[in-house]
Amino acid sequence: MNSYTLNNQITIPALGFGVFQSPPEETTAAAASALDAGYRHIDTAAAYGNEREVGAAIRESGVDRSEIFLETKVWISDYGYDETLHAFDKSAGKLGVDQVDLLILHQALPAEFDKTLEAYRALEKLLADGKVRAIGVSNFMVEHLTRLLDSAQIVPAVNQIEVHPYFQQRTVQDFGAEHGILTQAWSPIGGITFYRDGQHTSTLQDPTITGIATAHNKSAAQVMLRWHVQEGRQVIPKSVKPARIAENIDVFDFDLTAEELRAIDGLDTGVRGGPEPDAITLAAFGRDIPEA
Repeated sequence: MNSYTLNNQITIPALGFGVFQSPPEETTAAAASALDAGYRHIDTAAAYGNEREVGAAIRESGVDRSEIFLETKVWISDYGYDETLHAFDKSAGKLGVDQVDLLILHQALPAEFDKTLEAYRALEKLLADGKVRAIGVSNFMVEHLTRLLDSAQIVPAVNQIEVHPYFQQRTVQDFGAEHGILTQAWSPIGGITFYRDGQHTSTLQDPTITGIATAHNKSAAQVMLRWHVQEGRQVIPKSVKPARIAENIDVFDFDLTAEELRAIDGLDTGVRGGPEPDAITLAAFGRDIPEA
């Protein structure tokens, strides 16, 4: 497994395991399969409702906690200084850990950015107190990062954003790279179906990607994950199927050529699959995160 060094010298595996939309009743088994397959980074979130199950998988895996990079996210309903400090306690309690390796803000909440700034100040406090090893953000665009950096004491270690061949967000990636912020890719194989050239399509059926996959005797998903890794992104695919989980980590035994990388780069449509970051408001997306 390759790894990246974050801007505070903490290392993170190049490829992790995500549990977004994994039902709680399936999450423990899926995370256990991932750890058994060799994953050492698990990405969850308070809003996913499956932190408890991730914690159970880690405890039952037999893998020493020190070998697992554990990441979770604070939801917008818990933004604010004291609220975010308490959000850590809630997540740590569900996960069954004293320390989280990476804690990030789940959304920018631009309409109430003062709350976001206070939440990030709480992350800085948690980092100073040793309760987390690194801090970061998710779904922050350049304007959000700029406003954050104007007041933050600590530059975020990561920005987790939607990145896949059909939506690459190069401007956000480049801004992050200029400031030492690692891009984490969610939906890295473009799990969202797109409407392109007059018909519904998916990256998994894209002829450019499937052609490269055939040349390397790999799957389309493996090609896309390899593309991310070779371009320097940290990537967190998800699945609840053991065979797919094992397939997704098997991307470190081949290299894409410069021409193949350029071909995939050329597939960008500029069309976002997930929600617009500016559309995330407390009125529309706020919800209570349970204590336990």
